[in-house]
Amino acid sequence: MTRVIVKAATIITIDPANPRAEAVVVDTESGKVTAVGSLAQCQQLAPGVDVTDLGDTVLLPGFIDPHSHPVLSGLVTQPPVHWIAPFVGFPTFADVEAEFTRVEKTTEAGRPVIFCGLDRMLQGAPVLDREELDRYFPQRPVVVMDDSGHEVYFNSGVIKVLGWADGTPPADPPASRYGRTSDGSSDGRAFETGAVASVLMPVARMVVENPAHSVAQWYSALAGYGLTASSDHAYASGLLPIYEELAATEGCPVRVSLYEVATSPTCTDALSSKAPASMVEKRGIKLWADGSPWVGTMAASFPYLDSPVTRTAQISPTATYDAGLNYSRQQFDEVLDTHGGKGLQVSTHVNGDVGIDLVLDAYERALSKNGLIGSDHRWRIEHLGGARADQLERAAALGVSTSLGLFQFIFWGDLTDGQIFPPEIGSQWIRVGDAVRAGAVVSFHNDAPVTPPNVLLNLQTAVTRRTPSGAQHGPEQIVSLDDALKAHTINAAHTLGREHEIGSIEVGKFADFVELSRDPYTVAPEKIATDVTVTGTWLAGSRVDRDAFVARVAGVDPEPHHAAAAEALKSRHAC
Repeated sequence: MTRVIVKAATIITIDPANPRAEAVVVDTESGKVTAVGSLAQCQQLAPGVDVTDLGDTVLLPGFIDPHSHPVLSGLVTQPPVHWIAPFVGFPTFADVEAEFTRVEKTTEAGRPVIFCGLDRMLQGAPVLDREELDRYFPQRPVVVMDDSGHEVYFNSGVIKVLGWADGTPPADPPASRYGRTSDGSSDGRAFETGAVASVLMPVARMVVENPAHSVAQWYSALAGYGLTASSDHAYASGLLPIYEELAATEGCPVRVSLYEVATSPTCTDALSSKAPASMVEKRGIKLWADGSPWVGTMAASFPYLDSPVTRTAQISPTATYDAGLNYSRQQFDEVLDTHGGKGLQVSTHVNGDVGIDLVLDAYERALSKNGLIGSDHRWRIEHLGGARADQLERAAALGVSTSLGLFQFIFWGDLTDGQIFPPEIGSQWIRVGDAVRAGAVVSFHNDAPVTPPNVLLNLQTAVTRRTPSGAQHGPEQIVSLDDALKAHTINAAHTLGREHEIGSIEVGKFADFVELSRDPYTVAPEKIATDVTVTGTWLAGSRVDRDAFVARVAGVDPEPHHAAAAEALKSRHAC
């Protein structure tokens, strides 16, 4: 056994039986913790073992994001793709235009370019079409992906790549469509999965030469935010080669749990992988009950307001109720009858209260039918933007974990309250306080690539209920820092069914750590995201070298991974 003692200024263990410590003993062969306590206690239990002293560093269990899309995130946010979302440095469309100009001037002539993250609601961006994009990019193929994932914009150069005779798109794919001018030719827009994928994938193959390297960059970004575990919430079996490649690479910094889309014929099959289960494991299936609040496709009983914001986003005030449901109740029951008794977690995306009622009704029926009421079934419900307090109480009573999309409040909170929805709805968007008071297992996620997985900003927002503008909405939804930290550590681990191995610093668990520059309990709540920084992460007892990991993946053969990239891009809107 090879061991090391890691000492820090303080260790926040998230173990209620031993909440603070000074040192931890790590077995570097198994990658697990063998002792936690004072330095003297650890040295007594591990005599003669070297001490790694982290100085002023504060050590916590590695952060966990239980709902994400790592392969997709790497492909659409990391170089050579240009991420132009409002929360990564492009708050206005003027900023986007400046980036268009910069990229056009600095990129090799004729080379295709992809941008991702345009947000008409937050940036005030116009509807881009072929003519508009031709003005910015007259000679090269260019695709701009809307942040919603439901739409792409493209120029004449892309139409040439696609080989559309006279610029006329083919027949619309099922459940999707191409935008057309009055003469039937393309207007440079495509909507929903089939049409979006047919435009995006040929260009992406030309732009993203090494898909695994793009995803490795995203893994590095996750580690930079202090994350050591994540999940893929739109997994398809075709993505496995990339996950296996990264897991096999020395210094891989992130564990991944997989939730396969329920429409896949293999969704309940056991995962057959050469990767260790500790690094890549299959946990459940994923369903979508409704759509997005930001494009008017959620199923809700409350109306949208008629405002400049909703008009810019092309959302009708009547876009409510069952119009946003992806399933009838009978159809949802049928899916759960087919898959719900096979021992895997069921996880469902839903935002509107009408959709949440449908999911909880169907869950209760299926759990009862399969004898799972009162059991440790770990079924989940995701996002919950427009949830009512009674729905969160019902979820808790059913033993359903609530993974809250706090990012919706952070970045859209100023708009939801009085511009998108009436204040009584919008101020309460993402009811963290109600969920905690209900006794639910509450976790936070960022649903990347929708938003960056900034854990410290999530913590700050949960304890202040303030958006980046400084405005406070719904202060009754504030929670304690204890509860916020649990949402990204032990509760997130529980949500993934992994609390026996990660989520706290305890004997027998993996030595997955995040290093912080300061103790968040000693910082003003409104300054957690600015005055506290992530200074490093550890996985299985080894400190992560992010640059070395990315460099190793840069050298792999890209050819086996292009099919996986195409698979991920096909589900771009399925977050």
